[in-house]
Amino acid sequence: MQCSVHHPSPFIQNHSTRLLPTWDKPVASVMVVLQPTACNLADRTPATEARKQQLRQQFLQVGRAIVRHLHEQGHLADLFDPKTGYPVLSQAGSLTLDDVAVVKACLGYPSSTLKECCLVLHPHWGSAVYPSVLMSSAAPEWIERVIREWDWWGGWIDSQRSDLSRSEYHHSFIGCGKFTQYRVSSIGS
Repeated sequence: MQCSVHHPSPFIQNHSTRLLPTWDKPVASVMVVLQPTACNLADRTPATEARKQQLRQQFLQVGRAIVRHLHEQGHLADLFDPKTGYPVLSQAGSLTLDDVAVVKACLGYPSSTLKECCLVLHPHWGSAVYPSVLMSSAAPEWIERVIREWDWWGGWIDSQRSDLSRSEYHHSFIGCGKFTQYRVSSIGS
């Protein structure tokens, strides 16, 4: 899994009230989660559709836990359903979020359109990647703290035990259980 945290792009800054109309604080950070998959998501088969549903459920489960923690700390946060483009916990606005466009804006990864489906083209995983997005009023440093403390598949861990180490891939951090890559970026600010 690859995760990166960014300041909101100008598009998100300009349209946050249409994405999250009930928020009374601005979006301060955007977390992009990319999950690799063994199947090429450009292929529309029952197997790929089932895998996309599994990855969606994984993101929704982990994302809800992150959002709950951010809410406990007094921040607004919501994850966007990759299937619909609408926020999961907040009232939906008049605009849906295009997670592929967010990945392109934040990470600069190219995309491809195939039969009305837009796909991320990851530099290592190609189109075998499932993108997801979480937004928060918390500063990127808060999101970094959550990522550093979270054992993504089992609960919170002691940050002293975190085995994050510097990677050469996009100035990422590698480690923390199954969570393999992480970075904080000001791209798009």
